[in-house]
Amino acid sequence: MDVLKDVLRQYWGYSGFRPLQEEAMASVLNGRDSLVVMPTGGGKSLCYQAPALALDGLAVVVSPLISLMKDQVDFLQTCGVQAACINSSLSEGEKREIDREIQAGKVKLLYVAPERLTTDRFMQYLKKLEISFFAIDEAHCISHWGHDFRPHYRQLSLLKEEFGVPVHAYTATATEPVREDICKQLALDDPSMWIGDFDRPNLSYSVERQTDRFKQVLEVVERHSREAGIVYCPSRKKVEEMAEHLFNAGHAALPYHAGMDDLARKRNQEAFARDEADIIVATVAFGMGIDKSNVRFVIHAGMPKSLEHYQQESGRAGRDGLEAECHLIYSKGDHAFWRRLLADLEGEVYTAAIGKLDDMYAYCTHITCRHKKLVEYFGQRFMKEGCSACDACLGTVDCHEDSLSISQRILEVVRSLGDVAGPVYTTLVLSGSAEERVTAKGHDALPGFGALSDFNRNDVRDWIEQLVGQGYLSKNGEYNILALTDKGMRVMAGDDVPSLLKPAPPKGRKQKKLPEKIWEAVDRELFEVLRAKRLELARERSVRAYIIFGDATLRDMCAKLPRTLEAMLEVQGIGEKKAHDFGETFVRAIDAYLESKSGGGEDSSGGARYESEYKAGPRTSKQEQRAETFSQVFEFYAEGMSPKDAAARTGVSPSKATKLLEDYLVEHGVVDASPWVPDPDYRAVVEAAKAVGTTRLKSIFDYLEARVDQNDIKIALVCIRNEDLRRVGG
Repeated sequence: MDVLKDVLRQYWGYSGFRPLQEEAMASVLNGRDSLVVMPTGGGKSLCYQAPALALDGLAVVVSPLISLMKDQVDFLQTCGVQAACINSSLSEGEKREIDREIQAGKVKLLYVAPERLTTDRFMQYLKKLEISFFAIDEAHCISHWGHDFRPHYRQLSLLKEEFGVPVHAYTATATEPVREDICKQLALDDPSMWIGDFDRPNLSYSVERQTDRFKQVLEVVERHSREAGIVYCPSRKKVEEMAEHLFNAGHAALPYHAGMDDLARKRNQEAFARDEADIIVATVAFGMGIDKSNVRFVIHAGMPKSLEHYQQESGRAGRDGLEAECHLIYSKGDHAFWRRLLADLEGEVYTAAIGKLDDMYAYCTHITCRHKKLVEYFGQRFMKEGCSACDACLGTVDCHEDSLSISQRILEVVRSLGDVAGPVYTTLVLSGSAEERVTAKGHDALPGFGALSDFNRNDVRDWIEQLVGQGYLSKNGEYNILALTDKGMRVMAGDDVPSLLKPAPPKGRKQKKLPEKIWEAVDRELFEVLRAKRLELARERSVRAYIIFGDATLRDMCAKLPRTLEAMLEVQGIGEKKAHDFGETFVRAIDAYLESKSGGGEDSSGGARYESEYKAGPRTSKQEQRAETFSQVFEFYAEGMSPKDAAARTGVSPSKATKLLEDYLVEHGVVDASPWVPDPDYRAVVEAAKAVGTTRLKSIFDYLEARVDQNDIKIALVCIRNEDLRRVGG
């Protein structure tokens, strides 16, 4: 575990483990099969990534989507981890290069899809390698009882038989039956099981009935101006309409659904992932491929079909551990909509799906702690009195002012019926129905007959369910016969008051704002400066913004104001590789911001002036000389001087002079490499990039068989990227 701690610090910049990570990693190191269930944002990927670096051989990771595995590999590589993926998006040249690196033992983590992994050809390929273990990501896909079943996952049971190495399964959402099915289908041998806490205290949950869907969505969106968010809609048509409404309202929103052109769908997903669009409006097709850590809100503009789906989709908010909002808007028609779509299922699968749908509707209609409901659904106890992070606990639910009287009338009818009726029949009696089945039994003569005839019958039915959810009524037997509980008897005596939802919340009602601590003690203006710098670097590298740094890292940077590369290593989430690659850029950005705020003299807090040479306090003469030297190097480059000559003129090292040239080219958006790279070499780099289908330095260097100097390739690639950015911007 000491080795693992060093690995975490060096590559990921973490000083310790999150809950259950240490135990899950120990299972990998000890060679024992395992199943790890951790909610989104709990750090489950690290449970196999870090041990892979501590073990001999190659760890093979099964991932269901190309976009997901690409994100993982991009992130790992920026941390300095030797990782790769093989999928259909790669050129043959790229696949050959990855194979060479695997054969040379340079790759520690290899990501593949189950469809490729289980082919005879690829299985034979892997058998020639030293495999340390298999990690099955999104393992719930293997279970018929799960919410996202994928047939190809069923074939992964071959891994234990064919390779005889440990297999480890990882998922964010799995009830006990799904967990049992995962272990069975993967043929796990006496696996250790690590089940994380399903509670996500950084998420605030709220639910409201649909009145004006667009206005309700817009109200939440405007609470999160310029922050990343996802809006889920139940159909493609509603996705298009919602995206257009939000765009016309001045928000950077894009649609995403399976009916779109592949290129357009991918372009919109990339724009959202790279922070070029704030909001993605999507169907559930926008799923597991999203690994964006800084999503500050998730809105469901329609009820999902199960709590598993809701947990997974809402869980895409706040993956960085910071506060985020999850808001669900439902209507009575949502239940019927999903019931129609599930009608083609048969037998136990249909029964299970309808049961999950009913649980989801109960979540919407019951006024109980949302955190408690979700945690207990997944088989855990919620030990807190209240969560202080949901509408029920915060008292922001719009309840009927006459809840006690309505509840007493409902409970009286249940008692009068003598524990022989279910919710539907009880609703008929309360509504004063003249149906023969009511009059034939003489129930139209009960004192409570028609006691709620002034209300919509669907609302009465919902109130009954709310009383069940709050423990005042119970459902019993196969036919859900209603009965009063001891708690219900206290309501009859007037000693307890249930909470019942109003039938229809008034339009334009403003929801009480849920607590927001995310910007406490954080300079929002500096955060935006660093966010812009992050986006610039991400574009240069053609990766998603969070891969450079997550929001939590930027916030910690704002708090700690690192002024040296050593200080950067103290910032949450920055390991040695990222400090080396990005540290100076962000130090400069922080220095420039603080100096601008101080007006060149005292800083905004009255302290000593912040300087731009990475150290706090007054400059020494040596630091002043260094700053002047770097400034002079940039001036020389503006005149077209070579790094070698600039180094000789200023006394900096040749390698530093070359690095400063790259900084100069990026900062000034230079597209003409001719002052530094011979034209034939530049053209050779351009052609090589086209041939290998990538701008990776090593790929191009190998393709050119070392005919072009690496430093010249670096300079050419920067200018090529600048040209691409200029073309896109134009």
